[in-house]
Amino acid sequence: MELLSIFQYTFIQKAFIAGAFTAMLCAALGMFLVLRKMSLIGDGLSHISFGAVAIGLLFGIYPLYAAIPVAILGVYFINYLAGKTKLYGDAAIGIVSSVGIASGVIIASLANGFNVDLFSYLFGSILAISTLEAGLAVILSVIVLAVVFLFYNDLFSATYEEEFAKISGIKVGRINAILLSLTAISVVLAVKVVGVMLVSALLVLPSVTALQLGKSFRFSLFLSVVVAVLSVFVGITISFFLDLPSGATVVMVLFTIFLLSLLKKKLIK
Repeated sequence: MELLSIFQYTFIQKAFIAGAFTAMLCAALGMFLVLRKMSLIGDGLSHISFGAVAIGLLFGIYPLYAAIPVAILGVYFINYLAGKTKLYGDAAIGIVSSVGIASGVIIASLANGFNVDLFSYLFGSILAISTLEAGLAVILSVIVLAVVFLFYNDLFSATYEEEFAKISGIKVGRINAILLSLTAISVVLAVKVVGVMLVSALLVLPSVTALQLGKSFRFSLFLSVVVAVLSVFVGITISFFLDLPSGATVVMVLFTIFLLSLLKKKLIK
């Protein structure tokens, strides 16, 4: 089968479109999260989303509709625990993450066990993405990326020097709230692409790869997006021809590119 022949399949077209937009979204936000040392928040939110998806499937609610508001509430709860208690940020993420995954397992057991739909969110199933999910991924990605573009300067300032940003008149609290909300939406979308177990990779790996090669934040941000989108395309293609799990294949492609970036940086030195 020729490489370009895969584009004749509608499900591949939808997978490429949804995957590319979700990858752009996660890569862009991932840069801010990595530099803020908030990389683990992807894991916490993905586990919360898993519990919300289980609730949706149990009560017949479209899973993404249930997961998005729950994930947004979850990320603010993590922020509250980290800011208002004596817990460190990673401890707060660990607590919420554990509760989220445990809730999903319990709800699944009440629904007479794990079904195919729930497994698709646990391990990712971008090749089985529906037209509704692909459209939702595109719409939400465009909205979120537009917000990032609109608040880019404020996000940049708050990321590199929060105290200076406050002195400069930037409403850091509002900027942090925007970043947290956008991250929650991104994680919910990424769950369908790579699954709960691998979602943080889509946030972290493109960013850390770009930071090895980029000489400025703006170029690193652009490079992160390119790496993420390229990895999704290559990962989906490999998974199709070799009959491999698509989400895991995308992550392995990302990891391979990251290793190559480390090698290039070492050789340049």
